[in-house]
Amino acid sequence: MLAKKGRFLLALLVCLLAALQVASAQKAEGQRVLTGPAAFTDYKTQQPGVFRRITVADLPRPYASQSVDNGPDLVARPADAWPKTLPGFKVGLFAGDLKNPRLLRTAPNGDVFLAESSAGEVKVFRGIGREGKAEQVQVFASSLTQPFGIAFYPPGPEPEWVYVANTDSVVRFPYRNGDLKARGPAQKLAELPGGGRLRGGGHWTRDIAFSRDGKKMYVSVGSRSNADDTDNNPAEHHRADILEFNPEGSGERVFASGIRNAVGIAVEPKTGELWASVNERDELGDNLPPDYITRVRDGAFYGWPWYYIGGHPDPRLKDRHPELKSKVITPDVLVQPHNASLEMTFYDGKQFPGEYAGDIFAAEHGSWNRGARTGYEVIRVPVDRQGRATGEYEDFLTGFVTPHGNVWGRPVGVTVAKDGSLLVSDDGSNSIWRVSYVGGATGAPSRPSQ
Repeated sequence: MLAKKGRFLLALLVCLLAALQVASAQKAEGQRVLTGPAAFTDYKTQQPGVFRRITVADLPRPYASQSVDNGPDLVARPADAWPKTLPGFKVGLFAGDLKNPRLLRTAPNGDVFLAESSAGEVKVFRGIGREGKAEQVQVFASSLTQPFGIAFYPPGPEPEWVYVANTDSVVRFPYRNGDLKARGPAQKLAELPGGGRLRGGGHWTRDIAFSRDGKKMYVSVGSRSNADDTDNNPAEHHRADILEFNPEGSGERVFASGIRNAVGIAVEPKTGELWASVNERDELGDNLPPDYITRVRDGAFYGWPWYYIGGHPDPRLKDRHPELKSKVITPDVLVQPHNASLEMTFYDGKQFPGEYAGDIFAAEHGSWNRGARTGYEVIRVPVDRQGRATGEYEDFLTGFVTPHGNVWGRPVGVTVAKDGSLLVSDDGSNSIWRVSYVGGATGAPSRPSQ
């Protein structure tokens, strides 16, 4: 009898070990990085937990596919539609009924600032209630000109100013922790080139960040055009650049150039390096060229308009500036072309599992220049302990497109709330979503297998 029971227990143990091996294999399979043609995607194949790596070797030739105008016609969120994320995480509605919610930034005291660009306002959200929604909402400043970028100065726990990047200027407001309304009028510090979309000024968003020591201010300015030659073209002066200023607005210079539209910029906390989330050019085909997320080096040239992703010449500007070909920097992380990568942030919260510490989250607003829609998601970019991207990215928050291809949501801004949850602004449904970790499987390997 004991021998029979022993054999039963042994058989049960073997079965359990086999099940664990299958589960482990399934987990490893789910964590594999898609490479080559499989790395390219559209909304039908985006799925939380899928990693992708696009390399220079994967790029098709220009015009390998026809360039199309396939912009989204936004629909109201269907009753059964909700953003999707990984097991162990929960998505809730933090705020709704907003007016063109764009960039989000968290103040040192935990208040969340939002640029409502079309309304010309900056709002403040305070607290998270029992249902996961903001407890207080207040207009901090109004009568702004398409505000987007927001930053707190000086860096650290006790800022004295809130800086706002309008489409045509940088302004600042006197501030103390806890202010829900600006305690004084805007002070204009610097003019910015171009202007807003309402005046046909091309890319209109301007983001703003400070160096870790607070000595320099960085402002991103997108190009006026898709791929116009900038030679003898005053309309592109100091555009497709990241500009550097002193904090009071003096000392303007070009920090880095050839960056078509760095919609989001951020400083990596450990290294102090500036990073950017960039929209590359259109009308070269469905899978060309990739958008990208990268460290931005002082004095570096990233190619626009004559080259893309290293020394690849734009065929529309063929044989221009051959002396620059070898100087073009290849970005750190190549993202699905036409994703429209917008705001990025480094995860510095404590709520998510430890594997997420220091990783990048970036909002992908979604394509218009692609046959099958892509983007309309939030991605995660793993970053190692030295502050370097590992090269791949993960679909993290999806579900903003219906199975029939109708778009109801478009992520724009990402920030980490005081409690460590991730907030995502969405100017399709005019909402802010909150992603919180509630336990269980995370699907978040520290280093995906190849």
